[in-house]
Amino acid sequence: QVQLVESGGGSVQPGGSLRLSCAAAGSRLSMADVKWYRQPPGKQRELVAIIRKGGSTMYTDSAKGRFTISRDDAENTVFLQMNSLKAEDTAVYICNAHFALDYDYWGQGTQVTVSS
Repeated sequence: QVQLVESGGGSVQPGGSLRLSCAAAGSRLSMADVKWYRQPPGKQRELVAIIRKGGSTMYTDSAKGRFTISRDDAENTVFLQMNSLKAEDTAVYICNAHFALDYDYWGQGTQVTVSS
């Protein structure tokens, strides 16, 4: 069983930055495709960024140029650095790890609120 724990959320003003963490126990995140999703209030969950097993990354249009996904294998943690935050980035941010044989795990989420 893999456990994912997100942290780093909070309240910031527009233009501010936050770094979210997704720490894993039970398996190595370097063996998984790890995704950050977000769910804005009253809306559906949406993909934000992916870091694959091999280290390649992909961002959706809303994240390009502002967010950076990275992985620290020593800490077994995936990060999402978010800069130039906007009000529309307000959401619960959720980490997902997809392993071979379709083993799929989710964290509980961390709240990000961007407001002046």
